[in-house]
Amino acid sequence: MFQLSNYIVPIFVLGIVLYAFKKKVNIYESFLAGAKEGLITTFKIAPAVIAMVFVTNIFLNSKFLEFLFSFLTPTLNRFGIPLSILPMAFVRPISGTASLAIMTNIFQMYGPDSFVGRLASNLQGCTDTTIYVLALYFGSIRVTKTKHALQAGLFADFMGILAAFLITFLFFG
Repeated sequence: MFQLSNYIVPIFVLGIVLYAFKKKVNIYESFLAGAKEGLITTFKIAPAVIAMVFVTNIFLNSKFLEFLFSFLTPTLNRFGIPLSILPMAFVRPISGTASLAIMTNIFQMYGPDSFVGRLASNLQGCTDTTIYVLALYFGSIRVTKTKHALQAGLFADFMGILAAFLITFLFFG
């Protein structure tokens, strides 16, 4: 099976070349046109990606979220939920990488098979990076009216967060 997996990509590329040859397509020109289009797209979305990464890093490194959610500590302790899970739930719609870093820290502190580790995993799977997607994709095509898309996305994220808590409590609590 391992040997077969080494040949899948070259066979796929060979299939594309044979198909293009059969259809009489200039492969080299098509490749260059696609590469040029990819670079143009990269340069269009780069400012939005850089801005999002910059703001997310400032936000996370300031420890503002821990301060913001510190008043919930007594309620969370009653259910055995550490405060570190709330920043992950809050950051997930903004940045998938930042929430993944928070989840990794949770795994290191509590273990992946702990209740909190499972809750973090469910949060990672039940929500999406709504604000990141809006900034990246809408920004790349210059869409400025994102009010309804933002509201719908954040509502879906909120429902995903609730579902993650509910599923984790039902199955692992």
